[in-house]
Amino acid sequence: MAHPTAVNVPDEARPETLKDAPLGRESAYPEHYDASLLFPIARAANRGPIGIDDAALPFVGEDEWHAFEVSWLDEAGKPWVRVARFRLPAASPNLIESKSWKLYLNSLNQSRFPDQAAVQATLERDLVAAAGAPVEVRLLKLDDSELDVGRLPGECLDDLPISVEHYTPSPELLSADDADIVSEDLHSHLLKSNCPVTGQPDWGSVWIRYRGPRIDRERLLAYLISYRQHQDFHEHCVEHLFVDLMARVKPESLLVMARYVRRGGLDISPWRATADLEAEARASLPLRLSRQ
Repeated sequence: MAHPTAVNVPDEARPETLKDAPLGRESAYPEHYDASLLFPIARAANRGPIGIDDAALPFVGEDEWHAFEVSWLDEAGKPWVRVARFRLPAASPNLIESKSWKLYLNSLNQSRFPDQAAVQATLERDLVAAAGAPVEVRLLKLDDSELDVGRLPGECLDDLPISVEHYTPSPELLSADDADIVSEDLHSHLLKSNCPVTGQPDWGSVWIRYRGPRIDRERLLAYLISYRQHQDFHEHCVEHLFVDLMARVKPESLLVMARYVRRGGLDISPWRATADLEAEARASLPLRLSRQ
């Protein structure tokens, strides 16, 4: 996959939490292993504006990452290549900025390790230190069946004939029929948001499982499309979706999962859910879509 064109963003145009981040800057690719490349970002700074108390989260969840460009040398100098799967808990104090993660992983390319177990232990140690919480790490062979492509459950909304006027988050579009309580799965491949620094597009698919008042599907699709010009990280977009749906539709149970398209060898797939759907969310993973 081609790397995106470098975008140099002046410091004064950066969000405060990204003043020192490598995102949006020209970066030399490292020659040797360097854990200091990882750039953590406190989740609380982005949660506060949408009413989420970082000390009392209204959801459970994870950020699942796949890294398709993981390679290192063994002690004889022979290269090895794997796909890495990482899972960060939503309760971790920090997320990790994606470009810094890519640079960090590339720092392994010319570094020697005795075996795969040593690579995995190194990744776990460094990512735990950056995220501030346990991080699950798996290294998969390229023909591993866990990397097979799947499909989102439920009905796709994308063919509904709607008119669209909103391209920034518009929760007022959401509505539901309080007299009709249902359990259903809905999904859309029309999710798009933009990087908060470079403005580059982030394409994704979103899956919603809920029990509660029946959501108006046309209005839900219009709401999902309203993120099209919104600038935020993938993780915070999913949390924004979750918070808006809980506030406007008031479901008894809710799961929101986004599967974002790979960029720079990394894809990010956050999910947030009410506690009663945590087991169902985990049972649905691993899940990769054709665009990932």
